Amino acid sequence: MSPDSPESFDAWVGRSDESADRITEAPVRLMQATLDYADASTLPATLAPLWHWLYFLPGERQSSIGPDGHPRRGGFLPPIALPRRMWAGGRLQFLRPLPVGEPIRRISTVKSINSKSGRSGQLVFVTVLHEVGDASGIAIREEQDIVYRDAPVPGAAAAQPAAAPTDEQFGRLVTPAPVLLMRYSALTFNGHRIHYDRPYAMQEEGYPGLVVHGPLIATLLMETLRRAHPQRSVRSFEFKAVSPLFDTAPFTVNGKLEGGTAHLWARGPEGQLAMQASALIE
Repeated sequence: MSPDSPESFDAWVGRSDESADRITEAPVRLMQATLDYADASTLPATLAPLWHWLYFLPGERQSSIGPDGHPRRGGFLPPIALPRRMWAGGRLQFLRPLPVGEPIRRISTVKSINSKSGRSGQLVFVTVLHEVGDASGIAIREEQDIVYRDAPVPGAAAAQPAAAPTDEQFGRLVTPAPVLLMRYSALTFNGHRIHYDRPYAMQEEGYPGLVVHGPLIATLLMETLRRAHPQRSVRSFEFKAVSPLFDTAPFTVNGKLEGGTAHLWARGPEGQLAMQASALIE
């Protein structure tokens, strides 16, 4: 049995963790500045969709950080040995808004662990269910998919990503400057070195530059939708990372509306599909 097969981690399925936080104002203000809000100092009454990612941040001691900048393997998540770890996608339900300033709690449960082989080698997917709420009950239900991957094979040809749609009704150009990536890493206390340490990203993990965070791309898609349709409320959102984006070139975040469904995607500099998403709005 492989040490990274799901059977090795049966004990982790069903494991739960509970944490508490408060929707303090500073992360909201700083996120608005990072996303270039014109009125960054004016705070909303409730938290924007996906901005709960600014809370419940990891707080491991510096001595507990692994060589990739993540906390060392094991603990709540299984100690999967595959070297590359990424946020692959997720599905969210927004049951009601969370007021800024209020205390919140999150219950996280390891829902499943699955392994498969792909063109890039072995893959292990871990799905975690997060339930976020306050004194009135659950407000956000989220399934988060984390993928663990083999290191790239030197000289191996990269898979060709699919072409992104070009029939958007709204969208914007994003320049993924290193400062933007650094600020988002800081706001989410994400120590993964692929987002700010260029020598590590290129020499150790084989990327052509700094990697744009998957959650940041998802947030930019959500923000593009909200700016295009500010009177609509988002009830659910799902997204999947398809191919990585880097700080070496601008990309676009785009969308179109069909009834109550928004189709969203990020298009890379070569026209490739980088992330696809959808949202139910009303």
